[in-house]
Amino acid sequence: MLPAIIFRQMQRPMSAGALHLGGSTALEHVLGVGGSSFVNCLNRYAAATGFIRISFLDINQRRNWDVARLRLYADAKKQSLHLRTIQGRDLLQGVLDKQRAEFIERKNVLVDDIREARHKVQERVREKIVEIREERENIMTIPNLLTISRAILSPYIGYVVVQGDFTLGMSLLVVAGITDLLDGQIARRWPSQASKAGSFLDPMADKLLMGCLVVSLCYSELLPMWLTGIVVFRDVFLLAAGFIIRYISLPPPKTFSRYFDATHVTAQLEPTFISKVNTGVQLATIGISLGAPIWNYLDHPMLHGLWYLTGATTIAAALSYVINRRDTFKIIQKKT
Repeated sequence: MLPAIIFRQMQRPMSAGALHLGGSTALEHVLGVGGSSFVNCLNRYAAATGFIRISFLDINQRRNWDVARLRLYADAKKQSLHLRTIQGRDLLQGVLDKQRAEFIERKNVLVDDIREARHKVQERVREKIVEIREERENIMTIPNLLTISRAILSPYIGYVVVQGDFTLGMSLLVVAGITDLLDGQIARRWPSQASKAGSFLDPMADKLLMGCLVVSLCYSELLPMWLTGIVVFRDVFLLAAGFIIRYISLPPPKTFSRYFDATHVTAQLEPTFISKVNTGVQLATIGISLGAPIWNYLDHPMLHGLWYLTGATTIAAALSYVINRRDTFKIIQKKT
């Protein structure tokens, strides 16, 4: 760098005395060497080449100019760095503010969604509570009490028949038949006494009565075995179907207590016409067969004919429930 700073080509020559007088002290100050000997050396080199001249004044000016330029450059760099720092800080602050705004917006949206979902759940729970309350009904009505009394009386009637007390058995059968007629008449005449639970309780009580009587009569040899099997099979089939319908129609949760809760009605049974006819025929057959040892007409041909008629109507009633299963029971839908 020394030749580039202190040497330059001159357009006009300069005397050795002027070089010695003007730059001796400056050159000694800049280069740290004796001015006289150094200038003499340069002058001899310049005289030999005719190309290089030295200006000690230019050296001082160049040095001062370079220092000022460096200071300006440093100040410019410092100012530029400061501006970039401010710009970077502003940019970072803008990004942070934008991210914060997006986060707050997302948080508000999430909070609104949670509140809306909670509101919907609360509304659904209220609807469920209302539906359950609406599905429950008062089962302690007069027709249901008569039906339950008939169901309780059925095993005792069977026991009396097995013991051979046919007269008492006939009397209890008449009482059971009267309760069967009364519960239907009361439910039809007074709608407030009707209940959906009664549509299941009444046929089940009839099936229990028929089952107890046909088994006890078969044990007492007053009813043939084949007819007893047909009647019992149909009743067991209908009872199993009733339990299945109860399970299907019961809304969640399907707990044991809710399953056997008679006040929680989930379906309604509508017996077919042939089933109603068969119930009347079965009651007549049971009563006439039970009266055979009392009025002495055992093995009468008309009694055998009545047995065959009862068997035929029993099979037809069972088939009617299978064929018209969509019309025989109705699942109580939830109200919307």
